[in-house]
Amino acid sequence: MKKVEAIIKPFKLDDVREALSGIGITGMTAIEVKGFGRQKGHTELYRGAEYVVDFLPKVKLDMVVSEDQVERCIETITEAARTGKIGDGKIFVTNVEQVVRIRTGETGPEAI
Repeated sequence: MKKVEAIIKPFKLDDVREALSGIGITGMTAIEVKGFGRQKGHTELYRGAEYVVDFLPKVKLDMVVSEDQVERCIETITEAARTGKIGDGKIFVTNVEQVVRIRTGETGPEAI
């Protein structure tokens, strides 16, 4: 099992969710976050004063998938979230040692 974490632009959330549902991945968590990478924020003018906005709004998606779904999941997120502009986001994949479904006590892939 693998945990796939994707940081994407907020307006791409529905597109990504629908695309993932289309390949059979329905369980995920979406968290509103702020951050920056190479984008490095921007400056805004408010009431005549200039402010530096370092952290930009993003959405972080977390999902645990079986090993055979990982590559398709990454491809789907990449296709659905891409705008071609800086700040499109990142995808991180890590190993998951154990999953437990609290309601039933199921463990492993059955608990996903």
